[in-house]
Amino acid sequence: MSEQFVADVGGTNIRLARVTTDGLSHIKKYICRDFASIDLVIQHYFDELAEFKFTCGCIAIACPVAGDHVAMTNHSWAFSQRALRAQLKLHALYVINDFTAVAHSLPVLQDEQVIQIGEGTAKDNGNIAVFGPGTGLGVEHITMTSKGWQTLDGEGGHVDFAPIDETDIIIWRHLQKLHGRASAEEVMSGRGIVNIYNALSLHRNTQAKFNDPADITTAALSGECDTCEATLTQFCRIMGSFAGNLALNMATTGGIFIGGGIANRFADFLQQSDFRARFEAKGIMKHYVKSIPTYLIAEPDHGLLGAAAYLQQHIVSSTK
Repeated sequence: MSEQFVADVGGTNIRLARVTTDGLSHIKKYICRDFASIDLVIQHYFDELAEFKFTCGCIAIACPVAGDHVAMTNHSWAFSQRALRAQLKLHALYVINDFTAVAHSLPVLQDEQVIQIGEGTAKDNGNIAVFGPGTGLGVEHITMTSKGWQTLDGEGGHVDFAPIDETDIIIWRHLQKLHGRASAEEVMSGRGIVNIYNALSLHRNTQAKFNDPADITTAALSGECDTCEATLTQFCRIMGSFAGNLALNMATTGGIFIGGGIANRFADFLQQSDFRARFEAKGIMKHYVKSIPTYLIAEPDHGLLGAAAYLQQHIVSSTK
């Protein structure tokens, strides 16, 4: 029997699943660095599920996809789509940006799979934006067209970081000194948390004790480190301002969603933070964004769900 698979590839992990009529099954996660190339990990998954014969699939990957050659931004994997399809002996293979997949998941997410932050009510079929701090920073938009939902690809994670308050300026200056440019990804990602922490440690003349974002987050949530707590506080504020900019850019009356693998680790902290206040702090345009809802995606497999939705849509289209 012909089987379908989906993959969600980030800079650190790759998740794979079998697509069924009821959703997803046989979800497995692997560490990217444990495999020299993407074909090896997918073939490993196929070998583990030898009872199924996979003939088509969709890979959602954390990098631009604009041709046959695909090279990851935050990992060493690179491949030809045509060659990979042949290596895996597939009839059809779709490779899409990871946040194209995330965007396709949004229309199928249920209320229990998201957490609303603050006020606002989504309008049916309104434009939607999603961003996700993880190894990098993914950004995607989705809009309703006469043919259904259509994603609008881009590399919004690499736009300039726009400081709003004095603490943001401290962080911005630190990044300018290090890299000659401060991008959004350098403050809204795993390394972004470390960058904020290092900048605040230097400014406070305190020793930087942590170099792992998970350790910084843990110390912040436990209250054992004031600088870590200040780091997480500012991280949430920066996310709020960025989300508000996305809302202004695309009139996202359908809502702004936060995905990625980081924010879910401190959902309660985010709820109590200044995220929503900074989202609405748009001066004369505050009334414009106030009614737009913001959500945290609580479903861990939303990237896989979106890849499956994309795969089904294109399989149906190809048979017409």
